[in-house]
Amino acid sequence: MSSPRKAKRVFDLALLKRVFRFAAPYRSQFFLSLFLAVFLALLSPVRPFLIQVSINVGLNKSTTGYFFSDPGAFLLEITIFQIFLLLVETTARFFFSFITASLGQNVVRDMRVSTYNKILGLNLSQFDKTPIGTLTTRTINDIESVNDIFSNGLIPIIADLLSIISILSYMFWVDVKLTLICLSPFPILIIATYLFKESVNKSFIKVRNAVAALNAFVQEHITGMFLVQAFAAEEREGQKFRDINKQHRNANIRAIFAYSVFFPVVELVSAFSIGLLVWWAAKESLGVSPEVASRAGGIITAFILCINLLFRPLRVIADKFNVLQMGMIASERVFAVLDNPDVTPDTGNYQPTNLRGEVSFNQVWFGYNPALPVLKNISFHLKPGETLALVGHTGSGKTSIISLINRMYQVQQGQIKIDGEDINNYKLGFLRSKIGVVLQDVYLFSGSVLDNVTLRNPLITKEQVENAARLIGIHDFIMRLPGGYNFNVMERGATLSMGQRQLLSFVRALLYDPAILILDEATSSIDSESEQLIQQAIDKLIAGRTSIIIAHRLSTIRKASQILVLDKGEIMEQGTHEELLEKGGQYAQLYKMQFGFENSSAG
Repeated sequence: MSSPRKAKRVFDLALLKRVFRFAAPYRSQFFLSLFLAVFLALLSPVRPFLIQVSINVGLNKSTTGYFFSDPGAFLLEITIFQIFLLLVETTARFFFSFITASLGQNVVRDMRVSTYNKILGLNLSQFDKTPIGTLTTRTINDIESVNDIFSNGLIPIIADLLSIISILSYMFWVDVKLTLICLSPFPILIIATYLFKESVNKSFIKVRNAVAALNAFVQEHITGMFLVQAFAAEEREGQKFRDINKQHRNANIRAIFAYSVFFPVVELVSAFSIGLLVWWAAKESLGVSPEVASRAGGIITAFILCINLLFRPLRVIADKFNVLQMGMIASERVFAVLDNPDVTPDTGNYQPTNLRGEVSFNQVWFGYNPALPVLKNISFHLKPGETLALVGHTGSGKTSIISLINRMYQVQQGQIKIDGEDINNYKLGFLRSKIGVVLQDVYLFSGSVLDNVTLRNPLITKEQVENAARLIGIHDFIMRLPGGYNFNVMERGATLSMGQRQLLSFVRALLYDPAILILDEATSSIDSESEQLIQQAIDKLIAGRTSIIIAHRLSTIRKASQILVLDKGEIMEQGTHEELLEKGGQYAQLYKMQFGFENSSAG
């Protein structure tokens, strides 16, 4: 969250430069928009001047000092020119609005891609401690606010300021004294503008924070809707949502109140300025010649137009400053994501032609919080083609070990090697492409079966997918689905059972032909029939591959080359199934407890 001090920094030049680096590829659009801003500013006083001339000519019936001798012809020509000028100005304003908005959208597109790519490279620890809704807000809402820096912020403000300067220059050129009289109510407008800007800015900051809170809450609770409904917590969670939503509403209402007060004040100041103009001009016209009075009529009309042209940008410039400020605050939040140093470094270049799958841990220490290690001095060696089973109570460190192999997290101490090479020396994409993972909680994206098992990899053909599905034993089931491999599994695979999702994850792992296979509780949440299919698939998958298996069902790991028994992040026992049973230690106790329970349940 931005501090109040930071919120007041409208022109943080360093931050603004970073934003404009994203605009560098579109500098032609940027400079064209600036040219149009200057052009429109120069056009602003032309029409009041032409109307002043037209009125003077019409009242005096004379073209003395002008280019035409016939007043009628002069008025016709000047009217046609004004219509032409109006068309030119309208066209220029269209292109100005379109180009600035287009520039902003191009910047938003590039910034959003950069932010999403950054998120893809963040360490998983960031997702453990950052609500998904917050990152969603950064990637979507906040970056959309950056667009306002271009479409409704900096460039439009420059255009409005140039227009104000141009109008004031013309007014001072025509009559300095009358201009000062017209501007006398301006201190009221300046005070009102400052108060409005501060009030709306505070409201906008609260709105932004409320939007982030809403996104995080909705994302989290829709994902966990099963638990909400299963524990009849709808009313409590609904009340919490209403409280957050109320904060969002109140912040918006405060902004609406500021607008409701400010715009009538601007209208009053504008009317007061015009009233002073008319009063002064009328007083000065008393007792002067008709010719002088007619000239004053042209000046008064021109000044009335100028005041309207002057107040039009002043009416919205404070709002645009707020938009610019919120865009800057949003960009600061986005850059906080882009500057996040907690990324998985990809500095290695090692990409061997073949990966044998030898895995070794050497005195590895790791903790999600470095001060609280969950793995302590873990060491083991796994030869190519061998199977390692990890056993232990919940929280013993099993999942942490497999998360370190493909560098989802970074070790604090020790070294992990694959084929004798430190995993940090491997090209990250290559390393992960050689490690297949089947998780306990299978995640399927909204889309077809084909897209979910290939992860949209164009190098994987449908024929390969069908062959892998046949090997796993799920091809016939897929073909019975409406649309077959094009069946939409919906978000998180909601239209499939747990066992079916698990089998699809096996197809996914098989397609990538990994040298190392990781199975995290792959059979813990499925029925007996699906378990038989998966057991057959496991035998086929691990053939010739180095495999690391986490399983509560100890019957699935009897054939493992090694078994590690973990407790509170430490290796308590290590050996084969038979060796550990003979020791009569923790593994033997776990085995007897599990099979004793299963036998008693069966009885």
